[in-house]
Amino acid sequence: MTEPASEESADASAVPAPPVAVDLLTTADVRQLLGLTQVRPTKALGQNFVTDPGTVRRIVRAAHVAPGDVVVEVGPGLGSLTLGLLEAGARVVAVEIDPPLAARLPVTVAAKAPLAVANLRVVTADALAVTDVAYDGEPPVRLVANLPYNVAVPVLLTMLERFPTLREGLVMVQAEVADRIAAPPGSKVYGIPSAKAAWYAEASRAGAVGRTIFWPTPNVDSALVRLVRRDPPEVGATREATFAVVDAAFAQRRKTLRAALAGWAGSPALAEEALRAAGIDPSRRGETLTITEFASIAAARPA
Repeated sequence: MTEPASEESADASAVPAPPVAVDLLTTADVRQLLGLTQVRPTKALGQNFVTDPGTVRRIVRAAHVAPGDVVVEVGPGLGSLTLGLLEAGARVVAVEIDPPLAARLPVTVAAKAPLAVANLRVVTADALAVTDVAYDGEPPVRLVANLPYNVAVPVLLTMLERFPTLREGLVMVQAEVADRIAAPPGSKVYGIPSAKAAWYAEASRAGAVGRTIFWPTPNVDSALVRLVRRDPPEVGATREATFAVVDAAFAQRRKTLRAALAGWAGSPALAEEALRAAGIDPSRRGETLTITEFASIAAARPA
């Protein structure tokens, strides 16, 4: 958890294979498995499958996965990343919404990594609804996933909220989304995903991922985001109350906070009262506030 985040290319040659390597999936494997499962990748489920073993090993290394770690993986698909996590000695809880893919995953692992199949638990469920991601009763400590791009932010926030034992995460998302999640206050792309992710964790970019390592090839670039769990702001406001302020501030992000929070507080005057009580200049805009400042405003809301 102490390694600094860094941008690096998806050059497989930079990542040496472990001494005992699992037979990771290639493009030919992915196409064969899609035929066996009769699954056609769909945009609705955000299905683009990783086909480069070097990239898989780079992601696992960057995620700081240690032998014995319980890792939750959302959207394992055909098992490209799952196999890499098992190769590193992780115990993997794979949450897959697509039943044919969920049914096939243990079969693939048995064929490609027979000694590791006992370290896999597959949960056939929507990640936004799943409540149990323990492995033999032991909760997960890491989230490592190629998140479905159409629901990446809500899935990420749900996992962080629902499973507080997750102390670190490394997720692959659309590059634009990665920028938003990791953006600091004052950035042009700082917004709701940035502020809400900051409630749970410190987020940073952890690398770029090229389009050519996926099949089918997506029309967008991808990137890795690292999240390291931290305590929420200690200002006496709940997460729900704080997020209500975040939502209100960014609903009209070009307006001053006095105007943007008028509906939330009951009037512009009451919004200004709460802002001044929190030590916030009412002429500021939401895009300049830290999550602690949002929480301070929530705690100062007039009764």
